[in-house]
Amino acid sequence: MLPWSNSSATPLSQLLSFIFTFLSFLPRISWASEWIDYSPDGYATMTHYSLPANFVAACGCTSTSTNYPTAAMNQMAYGSSTSYGPACGQCFNLTLLNSFLSNPPFYPNVTKSVVIKVTDLCPLSHSGWCNATTSGPNAGGHYLNFDLAWPSSSIPNDFFPSNEPLYGYTDFGVWNISYQSVSCTNWEGWNHAAALGSVADLGYSACCPNNPTGSTNDTCPSYSDDNGIPPDTQTSGFAISSSISLLSILTLAVSLLSHML
Repeated sequence: MLPWSNSSATPLSQLLSFIFTFLSFLPRISWASEWIDYSPDGYATMTHYSLPANFVAACGCTSTSTNYPTAAMNQMAYGSSTSYGPACGQCFNLTLLNSFLSNPPFYPNVTKSVVIKVTDLCPLSHSGWCNATTSGPNAGGHYLNFDLAWPSSSIPNDFFPSNEPLYGYTDFGVWNISYQSVSCTNWEGWNHAAALGSVADLGYSACCPNNPTGSTNDTCPSYSDDNGIPPDTQTSGFAISSSISLLSILTLAVSLLSHML
């Protein structure tokens, strides 16, 4: 007999008591996505990574999009832990402010900005610059990180300024930046039809709107949410998507109860 049961309790009341106790001992359960809700403009960190020419990244944007400025966004702001998310196709104007890791910080004497289109996902990790969650920012104190695809044929090699005589190197790696959401009509690839849209033969796994506005009619959904994949796959917490039925939990509870009675 279960320790919380009594002789007058019915089997149904014992079952319900067990289920509620069982659920109370489960780790955190997330019934809704924990995506970062960021403002249209603000401050962020910027890193850069190598993206091969004609590579089809997470959003499934056309391979020609790599001929123009693109970037990956950190996972919890991107809106999916795999494939496409609401950030796909969004365009931002990114402006360099100062280097983050150098000592002393480097403040360029010229303003460098670039309008990018988000085409890729920067995976969540326990460290690094794409690790911000709703619980806390990254090491730079920001909830957004733009991982710029660079070097790129569309961005000058000297886009990132430096002072090699003072620092002894030219690549600072991480920058504090400001960002502004902009219409993709400002993106360099806008007037090139081949750079717009998604790869047709990827089917349902691709979503790269030309100029998303945030409306459900022109903005990608979350692939994770639609397919029952936890938004945060890097923590030790127990995350259950809202698309996973409670029936599976109840079935497990009943099975355990049958072995304990």
